[in-house]
This record gives sequence, C-alpha cells and structure tokens, in this order.
Amino acid sequence: MNLDAKTIYKIADLARIHIDEDAAENLIPEMNKILSFMEKLNELDTSNVKPLVYMNEATNVWREDIVKQEISIADGLKNAAKHTDQFFMVPKIIEK
Repeated sequence: MNLDAKTIYKIADLARIHIDEDAAENLIPEMNKILSFMEKLNELDTSNVKPLVYMNEATNVWREDIVKQEISIADGLKNAAKHTDQFFMVPKIIEK
C-alpha cells in the first residue's frame, strides 16, 4: 500500500493535526517506509501464537475485603479546620 498526499491529509484530519504542504511531501516516503515494514510482519507465521491481552502472564492477587476501623472518628477530625461530630465541613463550591 502506497500513501499519497490525499491519504496523509485524511490521517492528519482524523488525528486533528494540521500539516503543511511541505510537511506532507516529507511524510509520504516516511509513512510508506513504516507501512512496508508493517507488511513484512504479515509474512510471519502466527498460527501457533495465543492472542495476548497483557504482555505477561501475571495475575492479580485479590485480597479479602474486610471492613475494619483504622482510626477513630475523633482522631480523623482532630486536625480539621471545621467539623461536626462526624463530618468535615467544607465551603460550598458549586453554585446553581
């Protein structure tokens, strides 16, 4: 597949970038070189390769979700500028 200036401008439009005419002329051979390299990858036999979601086989180690009280409410609120018995008091920032 060979790219032309029209295709370069279409790709630039999809990427929401502006390309000058001089830059487009310079991009044509560079992008054609990239595409020819990608076509070489199609020659590889990948029939015995499993599809990958992640690059390694690591699995997440899940832990039990246990609720526990780390600090008391009083300790959590003791450095707050304004608070009630259970909640932080913050200034209103959303207006209608």
